[in-house]
Formats: sequence, C-alpha cells, structure tokens
Amino acid sequence: MKRNKKIAWMAMLLALAFVLSFLERMLSFEVPVPGVKLGLANLAVLMAIYTMGVKGALTISLARILLDGMTFGNAYRMMYSLAGGILSFIIMYIGKKCNWSIMSVSMAGGLCHNIGQIGAAVIILRTPELITYLPILILAGIATGAINGLLCGMIMKSFQQIKRNLL
Repeated sequence: MKRNKKIAWMAMLLALAFVLSFLERMLSFEVPVPGVKLGLANLAVLMAIYTMGVKGALTISLARILLDGMTFGNAYRMMYSLAGGILSFIIMYIGKKCNWSIMSVSMAGGLCHNIGQIGAAVIILRTPELITYLPILILAGIATGAINGLLCGMIMKSFQQIKRNLL
C-alpha cells in the first residue's frame, strides 16, 4: 500500500471511530449494568485489522482510545479502555491470523475488551468484588461483538470498491 493512501485510510478509519464514539454517547441506551455499551467505534478497529498491517491497526486502536478518553472521559476511564482495548486487539488480531470469521473475531474482541476492563478496574480500585459484573459483561461483550461483526461484514462488502480506489 502506498504511503499517502495508507495515511488517508488510517485517517478515515480514525475519524470514523471518533464519530461513532460521539454518536454512541448521544444515543440514549439505558442498561442497568455500568460499563455496557455497543462499542461501535470498534468497527473501525475491526476494519483496520482486516485491511492494514498490525502496526496500522494497533495505531488506530490506541489513537481511538486516547482521543475518546481525552474528549469524553477521564484518566480512569482511559486506563480501563486501554486495558480492554489492548487485550481485545491482541485476541482479534490472532483470530484474524487464524482465519476466524469477522463475526467470531468481533465477538472475541467484545468479550476480551470487557474482561480487560474489569481486570484493570479490579487492580486499580483494589475491589475484587467487581468480578461479579463479569458474567453480565461477558454476555454483553459477545452480543455487542456479534452486532459489530455483522455490521463490519456488511460495511466491508460495501467498501470494497472504495478500498480498491483508495488503497
């Protein structure tokens, strides 16, 4: 991939992630369990994993978390997101390399993101009782991962022509 086209693709995916983070915050999505969200911004990370090398995709993932944290969150939320995001990225990248379907990769990513966040919260807050949220967050991560995997599959098919022209 040519350097300028790669930069443009990365910028587009990062902008997409940032806009999806903003839209997700604007949606009124009431869930009785703290920390459950759709994770729409992860669509951009999933697309990066399937269209770029590991460095580019990891850059998108980390930049998305940092931008979101600095704009909409606080230091604690950013640390939780980094823990979940890094674990999620590693598992999604391994899943992609093992030829899992986009849906399976996304579900594993959603699951691991929540596990990473709870793990970070337990360590940072020194509150092992937070693990009681894990069963609900595991189910939520798998469900939102399935939704995002389905959406990503549809988007990837639609973007094939754009990707050919851009990359």
